[in-house]
This record gives sequence, C-alpha cells and structure tokens, in this order.
Amino acid sequence: MDDVLVVMEGIDKSFPGVHALDQVRFELRAGEVHALVGENGAGKSTLMKILAGIYPKDSGRILYKGREVDVPDPRSAQQLGISMIHQELNLMPHLTLAQNVYIGREPRQSLRFLLNERQINAQTRALFDSMHLKLDPRTKASDLTVARQPMVEIAKALSFDSQVLIMDEPTAALTEAEIEELFRIIRQLRSRGVGIVYISHRLEELKHIADRITVMRDGRYVDTVDAQEVSIDRIISMMVGRAIYESAPEVPENGGGEVVLEVRNLNRGNALKDVSFSLKRGEILGFAGLMGAGRTEVARAIFGADPLDSGEIYVAGKRVDIRNPRDAVRCGIGYLSEDRKRYGLALGMNVEANVVLAAFQKFLGLAGIVNSSKTRVTAQHYVEALAIKTPGLQQRVKNLSGGNQQKVVIGKWLTADTDILIFDEPTRGIDVGAKSEIYRLLNDLAHQGKAIIMISSELPEILRMSHRIIVMCEGRITGEVSAGEATQEVIMKFATQRGGIVAENQSSTNGS
Repeated sequence: MDDVLVVMEGIDKSFPGVHALDQVRFELRAGEVHALVGENGAGKSTLMKILAGIYPKDSGRILYKGREVDVPDPRSAQQLGISMIHQELNLMPHLTLAQNVYIGREPRQSLRFLLNERQINAQTRALFDSMHLKLDPRTKASDLTVARQPMVEIAKALSFDSQVLIMDEPTAALTEAEIEELFRIIRQLRSRGVGIVYISHRLEELKHIADRITVMRDGRYVDTVDAQEVSIDRIISMMVGRAIYESAPEVPENGGGEVVLEVRNLNRGNALKDVSFSLKRGEILGFAGLMGAGRTEVARAIFGADPLDSGEIYVAGKRVDIRNPRDAVRCGIGYLSEDRKRYGLALGMNVEANVVLAAFQKFLGLAGIVNSSKTRVTAQHYVEALAIKTPGLQQRVKNLSGGNQQKVVIGKWLTADTDILIFDEPTRGIDVGAKSEIYRLLNDLAHQGKAIIMISSELPEILRMSHRIIVMCEGRITGEVSAGEATQEVIMKFATQRGGIVAENQSSTNGS
C-alpha cells in the first residue's frame, strides 16, 4: 500500500542467554498512531531500538517506503527520517532548548568555532510555533518542567524532518492535563502524515490516541487489531495468554501469622504516593506491576536506601526510624536487590566472605580479630543448607552461576538473622532449574516463619508463589488480591489503572 511507511519482517534478536525477539513483524502506516503493547520483557523496546538503529538485528528485514534498508546506527535512522524519543529523556540540562534541538548540527558564524545563536534560536522558535508550544528557545533545559521535556524531544525529531516517530512510554511522568497536551501534538503530527509508534503500559490511553494496536508476548508477535474495535480485556488476554505453569501452584501453606511489618503512607516525590500495607510472619507477599510502577522504590525506602518525604514504618508493632541500610539490618530487614551483582555481592571476594558480610560484627573476637574458624563453619552451613554449587568456600563469587550467586545473597541475609526478607526480582537472569530451587528456598523460609516480600515482573511467578498480591501503578497501590482470587487478567487490570483504585478486600492491608 502507498501509505505504508515501515514494514519489519522476521526480526530476530538475541542477547547472551536471552532470545529477545523471535521472527517478529510490524507495520506502520503514514498518518497513524500504532500502539505497541506487551508485558515487561515482551520485546517492544528492543524491536523499536532496532528500527532506530540502536541495536543491530540478527536476521529479518526492514522496508522503509517500500525499499529494503539497513539501519546500522541512530544517525542513519535520523537521516532516513526515523526518530525515537526514549523513556529516559536525553536533554542536556546545561544547554538551552535551541542548543538541545540542534546539537551537533548548530548553524555557525563565519568563524566556524562560533555558534550562530540568533539563527539557532529563530529556527527553534519556528519549530515551537508550528507545534503551538509557548516555549522560549533560550531557556535552559534544567529549568524545564518534566511535562515540557517530551515536547522538546518531539521538536528535535521534527527538526530532522522525521516521518516516523517512536515514543517509548511518553506519558509515564505526566499529569492528565499534560497528557492531553501531548495528545494534541500527536494528533497534529498524525494529520501531517507522520507515522507514530506509541509504546505504553497505560492501556486506557490507547482508546484515546491509537488507530491500531500490536501486541507482543515473550519476544513474539501476537496480533494487530483496530484500537476502536478491541476491548481492553481482550488486549490484556493477548498480553498474558501463555500457559502459567504445568505444575500445581506452590503457594506455601499457613501463610500469615502476626503482623511483623507495617508501612503507613510512604511518600517520596513522584515515586511513592501514600503506600500502605502490612506483612505477616510466614507470608509471601507478592508485589506486581509494570515498569516504573514503584515496586523497587518501596523496597529501597523500607531498607533505608532512599530517603522518604513522609511515612511510618513499624516492625513487630514498634515504630522504627530507618535512615540507612544499617538501621534496616538492625531491625531484622534484609534486601536482595534486583541487581545482585552491583548491590548484593562483592564479586571479587570469595563465597565465605560474602556469606558473612552483612553480619561481620558477629565474627570479631577480642582486639577486633576475625574468628576465621567461625566464619568458615557458618559459610559451610549455608552452602550445604542452600545447596550452593561451588568448588569450595574460597571460590570467588563472580565465577558462580547466576542461581548460585542468588543463593549466596540469601545466605548472607540468613547469617544476619533477618526475619523480614525483601526479594526484588529473585529469579531474574537464572535458568529454569535454578528458579525451581529459589522457589523451594522461598517456601522453606516461609515455613520457618520468615516474612517475605517478593517483587517480580513475571506474573506466573507472582501467582505461583504468593499468599497475597499487591499491585502498583505509578507509585500507588491500585489493588490487592488473595492467592485464590488472583489471575493474570485481574493483576493486569490493576497494573494499568491510574489513581488509587483499590480492591474491595484491601481492608486487610492495615494489619487485619
């Protein structure tokens, strides 16, 4: 068809240990907004980064205006007329808006080392006027509101005469009024014939802005549908349509003794908004939500890694003041970060040192000398108890597999005798066999009376392991469901809700 701008066929892409895209196809027409949706890890951003020249494809082909093209780098994409606005915006705060728009392409004066500021400001003002944006090109980017930053990125894309504009989660940090302003500009671009790829987790937006919707799941193409003819329930069903697990759920029995952790009205900028919940002894409390929902921010706030604006934390009924991770450990809280290599392990040190690291004071004798026989016995105990596969205690942790590294982190917090354990993406980057072992460990810890928060982007994992599930969206808790009531569809509905709509059974949240 004459109006087809882009066709991607048979796109394959692998990273070490991950088959990110498997024979994916995608089509974009001139003058349409084509939404691209799917769960975390579905491959949406990877596919678009290939189109934008950020990643090379392993196989497949890209047709642009009917001609097969190679897009080896972002500059080549821009020269073709393809621009991408990333979720993490790329404005340079110390430069003016005009300098940001034309960076690397600045008009020069007769002395080539001098910028023609008058011309660059005039060109940028003309761009802003065409978009009906009331912005001064001379404003420093650091003085711009979050809502205005995507508008400047769009202006930058239009300065390349872009005919394909890829927007990755453009409304993630915007208010309703700001979103409507963005939609006005998107509609204006659509009327000019620009093709827009719109990646979003906010499904309710799609009815307002999208013409067609393509759904991806687990790195594969699922279907393309008309936005006005498909229901949100149908989109969710396509997003999560895979089989959950062959085996029976592994939810531990008897979850939930007395409340051991309670948080009330945690607030931190836009990241956390009045977050309140409770955690019981012997319970695995799952935290679900899409990227940027605020799940990790909750964990880091409880652990003292990030400061709070307001809110209260209670451990065993007593209010505690947690200002840093050391305070959290004293309160019996351990945090297994999603980035275990950066925050959970000393990779250059051996297994023994890592296991005792969080409770080092326990192993100091008189005159501050380390009781090495005690550290050795303790480390050996957890190597055996957690079935850590290692040639010996002196093996450097960086040489272990991902699953065994995760077990070392668990051993570290068990050595510190923490009763409250926060697992952030506990099975990320480990193979299926190691996942099963981590699930067994979580169950064993719950049976021992440990209270566990498990954050996971994998809905089957959350459903398989949790007694209760708390769902977040944009820094707020938007739903809470019990294991018996939870389905992937229910969780996805809460995960894509704006505002603080909470399930009826949330009366249990405050310690009931």
